[in-house]
Amino acid sequence: MIVPMAKTYIVARRADREALLAALQRLGVLHVEPVEPDRAAPDADTTHTLDRLRRAIQILENTEPAGAAPDLSPAEAAEEGLRIQRAGAERTSRLAALHRQMERLAPWGDVRLAQVQALREAGLAPRFFVLPAGAVPDVQAECVDVLGPWQGKRVLVAVVHRDGEPEMPEGAEPVPLPSRDRPSLRAEAQEIDAALKAESARLRRIAHLVGAMREEQARLRARAEWTTAARSALEDKALFALQGWVPAEETDALAGRLAHEGVEAAVQAVEPDETEVPPTLLRYPRWARPMKGLFEFLGTVPGYREFDVAGAFMVALPLFSAIIISDLGYGLLYLVPMLIFYRQVSRTLGARLAQLIAVVGVCSILWGLLISSFFGMDFSGQMASLPLIGTYYADGPLVEVSMERQSALEFLMWLSVTLGAVQLSLAHLWRALALCPNQQCLSEIGWAAFLWGMWGAIKWLLINTAPPSLDNVYGWLLIVGGGLVLLFTEPSRNPGKRLGFGVLKSLLPAISTFGDTISYIRLMVLGLASTALALAFNNLAGQVPMAAAIPILMVGHGLNVALSVVSLLAHGVRLNVLEFSNNLGMTWSGYPYEPFSATYREET
Repeated sequence: MIVPMAKTYIVARRADREALLAALQRLGVLHVEPVEPDRAAPDADTTHTLDRLRRAIQILENTEPAGAAPDLSPAEAAEEGLRIQRAGAERTSRLAALHRQMERLAPWGDVRLAQVQALREAGLAPRFFVLPAGAVPDVQAECVDVLGPWQGKRVLVAVVHRDGEPEMPEGAEPVPLPSRDRPSLRAEAQEIDAALKAESARLRRIAHLVGAMREEQARLRARAEWTTAARSALEDKALFALQGWVPAEETDALAGRLAHEGVEAAVQAVEPDETEVPPTLLRYPRWARPMKGLFEFLGTVPGYREFDVAGAFMVALPLFSAIIISDLGYGLLYLVPMLIFYRQVSRTLGARLAQLIAVVGVCSILWGLLISSFFGMDFSGQMASLPLIGTYYADGPLVEVSMERQSALEFLMWLSVTLGAVQLSLAHLWRALALCPNQQCLSEIGWAAFLWGMWGAIKWLLINTAPPSLDNVYGWLLIVGGGLVLLFTEPSRNPGKRLGFGVLKSLLPAISTFGDTISYIRLMVLGLASTALALAFNNLAGQVPMAAAIPILMVGHGLNVALSVVSLLAHGVRLNVLEFSNNLGMTWSGYPYEPFSATYREET
């Protein structure tokens, strides 16, 4: 449920300013709303240090500590860690550039510029030419030395001739001496490599201080929150006043709790008016708490006056995910590692998201049993009470559609669009319940009826059933539902205005109703695609020796599981967050309830 909020004003003596802030921080119930938002910010130094600590922790938490911990403060450790990371990136870039230069200078071998200069000072001025490899014997000079191959079947040669110009064959081209030689580049690269190794070792030593840096980060966050809360208040020489949001259930006892903390303060709580937007505090039922992990992962928060859809998502998302995954074996891959490595996954993804993945695994196992699919293999041997996806593929290529396979395909189409119709119509009925007794609730009931009439039209298009008409219920659902929509979308005493606005506001939504409902066909398509891909890898593995088949199966099915994760996020989540939520009227425009407290954690 979305917890009701009350706008709360707290006033105390100016002399009790620090005591009031400390008491409110301990109580952790007031989501502070600044009187002057521009002033409500921590000082620049604290913000800067927090940013440096955050970035340094991100770097160091993935570094294995080694060696002795250095004698540095957390802030100093963060600065040095960031400096090493920045310098390391620059050195790595320079090292790559040096290697590219050495590759370009490969024809020069280990010729040193200092050696060339010494020859010039001795009266020997070597010159360098590129010429065809077969033309080297035609060079007329005192000394000719082939340094290395050049592109285009040519070679680089050094020529020394003290008496006049050397005689060069046709096709010879002079080449200038490079500005750097390979030995000097190699020496610089070795210095950079040594510096990188030394700084990597230093970074591993600094990694011992990650815990201290996190403690300092928490301390500075508490200071930043304190400063922000203090600057959010209205104060003069006598009084200090704060405003904000408190769960309505907490307001009656707030003054007494402050007095128990040693602070006498006046507390007034009022219901928010329509122009105010309180923060959203979601209180999840125990069975729907895994959805908390998904909402945090997506960063979505329902508006205060919107709907708590956690329970609806908790029913629909695992079911949709199971149909998309469509395999008992893949369900085991979701569930078993999650159970074995639950603690590690919880630390990385959060406990609630880990639990949601496990629920998806359980549902996928159950669906896999129903469709008798285990890593793409049909283990049923015959049609079960439900048409099987395995049956659709079992008898041969996709173009050879038997009656049983066609029946299974039609069943999956029917199931997908039926799930869509159920979910979307429930969204409209839920919205109608929220609008009662406003006349607009009849419009939402009309949309629910119209949607089931549209479901009949989709069945006609996909499965070749009877089209909606006055001879069946689907035609009447379209007519009655559409009439309710036209008459009650914009209630007015003026019939013309009522009907005109009804037509204008319902034309595009009517088209969207068809699109939203038929979009649930993706459940069938993704499930069949997953099974087809699994079968393709199984068939490929069956055509090679066992030694090659095992890697093919591991890579192929691993890829299929990875694709299923993408499908869950791109399609399973989408059907809930977009199609269902849009029909419910959700905008996800809320912001989270974050009370002033150093230790606050949203209820889990």
